[in-house]
Amino acid sequence: MDKKTYTIGVLSIIATILVAANLIPTPPAQAATAIKDRNFTLATTRGQRGGETLYVVDNQTGQVANITIAAGQIKVIATSSLNQLSNR
Repeated sequence: MDKKTYTIGVLSIIATILVAANLIPTPPAQAATAIKDRNFTLATTRGQRGGETLYVVDNQTGQVANITIAAGQIKVIATSSLNQLSNR
């Protein structure tokens, strides 16, 4: 076996492994997940117009940020304090 044939064989095996790896499905992101830490709480939901919505709550100051992720764009929709939201 010469060097050229060996190289073609190795590259063919690597290509086969890469194709097989791309055929394995990845699990989709799940909405309705909440993570609480000492300083922040993060919660995800499905957006009303599609996409995902991330709520970030600062537990020390009571500030809330509503961030929407849709069509590859990240937009900050609103920021407010928890006191203003509870008075509505």
